[in-house]
Amino acid sequence: MTKRISIVTALAEKFKLIDGTGKFKSDLSDNSYPKLKFWDEIQDFPAVYLTPGSELREYLPGDFTWGYLNVSVKVYVRSESEAQQLLEDLLDDLENVIDANRVLVYDITNNLSTTEILIQSITTDEGLLSPYGVGEINLQVRYAL
Repeated sequence: MTKRISIVTALAEKFKLIDGTGKFKSDLSDNSYPKLKFWDEIQDFPAVYLTPGSELREYLPGDFTWGYLNVSVKVYVRSESEAQQLLEDLLDDLENVIDANRVLVYDITNNLSTTEILIQSITTDEGLLSPYGVGEINLQVRYAL
């Protein structure tokens, strides 16, 4: 598995910790996947789908290279009465998981981890797709190549 896919897969597994207990307001019921799916294809809500995007490289002396991977986190909820509130709660839970895992081990065998995961943007449908709520978190993941 490539580093890009390994990072997205490890992050999707961390999101599965969102179970509605403790500090979490939402229960994902393990609906976190390292692949792309659009809202009209989703059957189980809430759900989170992650995909790796473009990547930048920074070449430094001593044959060292940073990789800056953009990751798109698509977030889907459904509720007849409070889709936007459910979406905001889930986005908040996802943000907390991201902040708690800014250094994320993505390959245990080779002891590889990210150096930093930063949120670049958070957007929502602002209620336009009611009774669905759709959001997106764009991340930048820095790791050594």
